Amino acid sequence: MANPLTWAFLAALAAATGIRLWLAGRQIRHVRAHRDAVPEGFSAAIPLAAHQKAADYSVARTRLGIADLLVGVAVLLALTLGGLVQAISDAWGSLLEPGGLWHGVALIVSVMLLLSVLELPLTVYRTFVIEAGFGFNRVTPALFIADLARQAALGLLLGVPLIVLVLWLMEAMGEWWWLHVWIAWMVFNLAILMLYPSFIAPLFNRFTPLADPALAHRIEALLERCGFRSNGLYVMDGSKRSTHGNAYFTGFGAAKRIVFFDTLLSRLAPGEVEAVLAHELGHYRRRHVWKRIGVLFAVSLALLWMLGQLIGQAWFYEGLGVTTRSTATALLLFFLVLPVFGFFVQPVSSLYSRKHEFEADAYAASHASAADLVRALVKLYQDNAATLTPDPLHSAFYDSHPPAATRVARLVARGSETLLPRNP
Repeated sequence: MANPLTWAFLAALAAATGIRLWLAGRQIRHVRAHRDAVPEGFSAAIPLAAHQKAADYSVARTRLGIADLLVGVAVLLALTLGGLVQAISDAWGSLLEPGGLWHGVALIVSVMLLLSVLELPLTVYRTFVIEAGFGFNRVTPALFIADLARQAALGLLLGVPLIVLVLWLMEAMGEWWWLHVWIAWMVFNLAILMLYPSFIAPLFNRFTPLADPALAHRIEALLERCGFRSNGLYVMDGSKRSTHGNAYFTGFGAAKRIVFFDTLLSRLAPGEVEAVLAHELGHYRRRHVWKRIGVLFAVSLALLWMLGQLIGQAWFYEGLGVTTRSTATALLLFFLVLPVFGFFVQPVSSLYSRKHEFEADAYAASHASAADLVRALVKLYQDNAATLTPDPLHSAFYDSHPPAATRVARLVARGSETLLPRNP
């Protein structure tokens, strides 16, 4: 039976879908309109063919995003107002005690597996058609299947105990259950951050100590200048799956480690590697990781409190197509529809992230060469086929990093030397 929540959900879903389709259309048109000319200031560094490849890659990814969006909307409607969540609940109710702990676990795991299976065709297309078509993919079918198996096993190993704990806390801790669940969620996330570098990441990639002594010495000098202590410098075999390059640091406390993709090291000069690492260290020194964790925990506390207010309301279930009330159903429905309403704050999240990127760039320019950072960024834009001409509104909504032209202009303003590399 439709109620005000039903109409609010449908209105928000229609608005979010319409805006996302409109933004995707803008992105495609804008990128195409600027396809045949490298932006001013980059023409000496980026060949026209590379710029056109980036434009075509951006368009292809945006089109796939449209398909992903439409499939996601259809699946969400089927699960909620279409009654699929209720049907799955009823099916498990014939085997397990309805509303019981294991009934709830079975319901949530079933929906998660269903969503993963429905997403698989688009993932295959992205990997073996788009990424392969533009020369980025190195994943073989055997590796793809092995990765899926490892991800599924890891998801079950970590996810099922967490679901059991959350559902038990929701039943056992009375009206303050949401606070106990929040504490458990915080502990779980912090534990994953500690375990990821040493136990989880090596399940998918090989990590070897940085073997280049000159580069290692240069990086260690940078770490000393920045007051950063790590558990080691490692090279990851990113080329095993893709030609895309990157660098990052992971973990915290004694588990911190710095990781370079082998594809990045093969492309950048030592000074450029140092500048990229200085940018990543900027995130650490400006406490961006902890700020984001703090925001995540604050938002999750507010959301769990909100769920605590909704869980006992019959209209909440009925408005989303479910007649059987349970803690598992409430949890599942809440997090299924949350992204619909959360979409409207996406620009704020993106703006916050871009602010952090500017701060990390400024830190890097103060502790390494701004010229090297610009040259590294331009190489990475070219190698990753990142468009230099995104639609401004699309970028404002989605992009966690500032547009290339804006980012480079700020770095150029910090020095008088010629920063851009010349196109050979």
